[in-house]
Amino acid sequence: MRIADFKIEEWMNKYSEAAEFDLTTTCISPLSINELPFSKEIFDVKLGYGDIEGSLRLKTAIKSLYCNQDVENITVTHGAIGANQLVFLSLLEKGDEVVSIVPTYQQHYSIPEALGCNVKLYFLEEKNNWLPDLEKLEQILTSKTKLLCINSPNNPTGSVIPDNMLDEIVKIAQRKNVWILSDEVYRGLNLTGNPYSKSVADIYEKGISVGSMSKTYSLPGLRVGWIAGRLDLINEINHQRQYNTISVSALDDYFAAIALENRDFIAARNFEIMQKGVCILKEWLKQNPRFSCVLPSGGTTVLLKYNYDMPSREFCRNLQKRSGVALLPGETMEMEGYVRLGYCADNLKQALEKISEY
Repeated sequence: MRIADFKIEEWMNKYSEAAEFDLTTTCISPLSINELPFSKEIFDVKLGYGDIEGSLRLKTAIKSLYCNQDVENITVTHGAIGANQLVFLSLLEKGDEVVSIVPTYQQHYSIPEALGCNVKLYFLEEKNNWLPDLEKLEQILTSKTKLLCINSPNNPTGSVIPDNMLDEIVKIAQRKNVWILSDEVYRGLNLTGNPYSKSVADIYEKGISVGSMSKTYSLPGLRVGWIAGRLDLINEINHQRQYNTISVSALDDYFAAIALENRDFIAARNFEIMQKGVCILKEWLKQNPRFSCVLPSGGTTVLLKYNYDMPSREFCRNLQKRSGVALLPGETMEMEGYVRLGYCADNLKQALEKISEY
């Protein structure tokens, strides 16, 4: 299967590690094992394949994140990236119509394209605070559309689809008989109101929710994700995952369960980091009028618009060469004229000062 270059990942692989100040990051300062309340029972964990679809302990902890799911409606995957791919492989066939709301993670349109699907992109607009226009969305969805891909809280914009708007999106999908894949890896990171927005799997029979330990729970090194959805789809996904997953690491499963069972302390820690980052960003924007953005409602990133006459790749290359600060070019997300900034970086203030100097 031929597939497009994964522009975000290739850029980050090339530039992020070499940066003095890495603002391409989408994770909140990762936790160490010592920060998790594990006991000496860890030394009794058998390093076999373990529970193929995820341990009962882990799936029970994941279930607690939802209102209307059971352990049978959940399967554990190699991160959200593995979860998304399994959904596409299980649901789509050549010729199917897929609508992806962008900007988003490139998986949501490049994998369907590689499978031979007819992919239509619906672009969010800054004037709408990076939220979908429901009339336009209804127009782009047709009776031929099989799958709609959404991402909320959104990477890279930081927008959060309000619960009442999600209800309306579901109604549109119901009228058109469309599945919804909701990439919810930042769910639990809303900056105002309930930190957890509604999950599409809880409110729609054809809703598929993808989650991960990487963003909300600051454990990207565990490489644990999951899918929640109706039982017949999960059964088909489990059929597909036998070809590429078998099981996640027994240690990853163990630590993910512990983290979810103690997620309140992680949430308090991360909320403080997010609030601090937004305050720093707001003050910096006041002093740097060549940049602007819609401030985030959730997630860990913002999409900055810059007022310089150069392509985003050139801007980011020059910036990193002269200041040591790494940003992600908007072109890698089909959003030329913008850059993505991770506002939860540990050294955010110093990095922004370097950008100002540049």
